[in-house]
Order: sequence, then structure tokens, then C-alpha cells
Amino acid sequence: MSKVNQELLLQRAEDEFLKGDYTNALRVYGLILEDYPMLDEAKIGAYLSDLGIDSEEEAQALFDYYQLIKDEKENAVDIINGLIENLDSSKQKIEALLRDPMQEQVEYSDGIRYSDFILLVESRGSFKKTFEDIMFSTKVVITNKDEFIDFVTRLSDEGFSEMALGYLDASSQLFGNDQEILALYHVVSGK
Repeated sequence: MSKVNQELLLQRAEDEFLKGDYTNALRVYGLILEDYPMLDEAKIGAYLSDLGIDSEEEAQALFDYYQLIKDEKENAVDIINGLIENLDSSKQKIEALLRDPMQEQVEYSDGIRYSDFILLVESRGSFKKTFEDIMFSTKVVITNKDEFIDFVTRLSDEGFSEMALGYLDASSQLFGNDQEILALYHVVSGK
């Protein structure tokens, strides 16, 4: 493979990625890595393409950030690799918690799933009133990051900012340096 073909394949892989065709992007990055196994841009592209198959928003955000910093910072690859490691670590911690059947059994026997809580909110028409009615007697069981973000945002919106900050502080180790979670601090403190 010549240098021109490498550049053409990189451009093709990026185009596929930007179109949201992560499977094809992964295939093209894989072809590049066969001949250039140490090419950082192809490694990052392959990882982000694989991530995009499961989590499009995270993959696109990391890809966009990498495109912004790759020409400006010498350590752009290290920065992206650090973000990827933090993302992997956060996901592994969450998966471990979700896989523990004894913990899940205890949690669900003592509380209400967040999805069921939201159904209750919708039927009653008020997050604040529903939360006030259950907050001392029932635990709301949150099983993923999206539920956590929604819960903390709603708490803040309904005037429970101190409680929302408490949840954020208590979960800081679980989510590590997850940028979406860290951004919640600005949302909560801005209200």
C-alpha cells in the first residue's frame, strides 16, 4: 500500500464514520492497520468506530474532539487514549454493578426502578410531588448513566439542587472523569 492509498483510506474511513456507518468505518480502519499497525489515527478511528456501534454520541464527541486537537497538540493521541481509558473504566464499573445479581435483588426489593418512577411521575403530572411523596420511604434505583443524568437534572430543575449535588458527589468515583457527568455540576450550580 502506498502513502497515497493510506491517506485515501483514512479519508474514506473518516467519511464512513461521519456518515454514521461505523461498521464500514471499522472495516476500512482495519485494512489500514493491517499494513500500518502503529498508525495512531487508524487505531483511534478503529476504536471510535467500534464504540460508535454501541454509543454513537460518545463516539462522535470523541472523534470531533480528536479532530480539533490532533494538529494543535503533540500529545493529542495521549489525550484521546486517556479519555478512552476513563470511558472504558466507567463502563466496566457500571457493568459490574449491573451484573451483580445479589445487589440487584436487594436494590429492587428496597426501591422502585427509575423507569417505573418516571411512569409514576407521568401519571401524577409532577416530578416534584412524586419525589417528595417517596423520597423518605422508597429508594429510586438507577441502572445506567442516562437515567442518572435525567434524575440529577430533574432534581435540580425542581429545586432539589443540594440533593442533586449530593448525588453527583456520591457517584464521582463510579463515573470517573465522564464529561457528561462532570457537566452536570455546571447545570446544577447554575440553577
